[in-house]
Amino acid sequence: MPGPGNAMEIFKLLNKSNCRKCNQPTCLAFAAAVFKGQQPLGDCPYLDEAVVQRYDHSPRQQTLQEQELEETLEELKSRVAGIDLAAAATRLGGRFENGRLRIRCLGKAFTIDRDGTITSDIHVHAWVVVPLLNYVLYGRGVAPVGRWVPLRELKNGPAWLPLFSQRCEKPLKMLADRHTALFEDLIRLFSGRQVSNHYESDISLVLQPLPKIPILICYWSPDEGLESDLNLFFDATAEENLPIESLYGLVAGLVRMFEKIFLRHG
Repeated sequence: MPGPGNAMEIFKLLNKSNCRKCNQPTCLAFAAAVFKGQQPLGDCPYLDEAVVQRYDHSPRQQTLQEQELEETLEELKSRVAGIDLAAAATRLGGRFENGRLRIRCLGKAFTIDRDGTITSDIHVHAWVVVPLLNYVLYGRGVAPVGRWVPLRELKNGPAWLPLFSQRCEKPLKMLADRHTALFEDLIRLFSGRQVSNHYESDISLVLQPLPKIPILICYWSPDEGLESDLNLFFDATAEENLPIESLYGLVAGLVRMFEKIFLRHG
């Protein structure tokens, strides 16, 4: 069935509570984001699944961005087909087994065939595939040095900082504000670990999306009139092992996945 023809038709489907669980300030703003293809209708936790399935099949779903993603994936796969996966395993902290490269991503095992095809026991999201293939292609295998830096201190970080703050740190902070205990549990589900109290934060967790790409998450709870805060830090070697656009894409995809889990269980 065709999707709604404009944002107001989407707005009529919502309960108008402005609950912000979709990470938009109002239901109208959420409706506009859905119509523009920026969010799926299923991000509203109050809609019946039948309603979502009925209306969330708009032609807008096949956006130019999605087409570009498909083209990017095909290009990356063709490049992977030309590299030595056995040598890559040693370089990247993976293993070479039965002609395939095996790498742990977020604590889960992923295998990459000689043609660039990725398989795993869990659902393989596009946001995982692109950074993972870029890691295989461009990662230099530099060992992390344990010096944490914000994105702005990475070589190419400043250009990505506004988008990173808006799409990564800000929504992750909102999740931590609403579900602090669950937030810690969720990090641990993906092989995160509690670390020493970095920067005097209330929560300091390290997540290991890829073998040589650790990410430090620091969260400060609200205190005596001060607002909460959350910052993400990378090892100073991060760009040696993953291009900046894939670092951003990896974290943005991770945040998006957390949002969906919280909406489902919150």
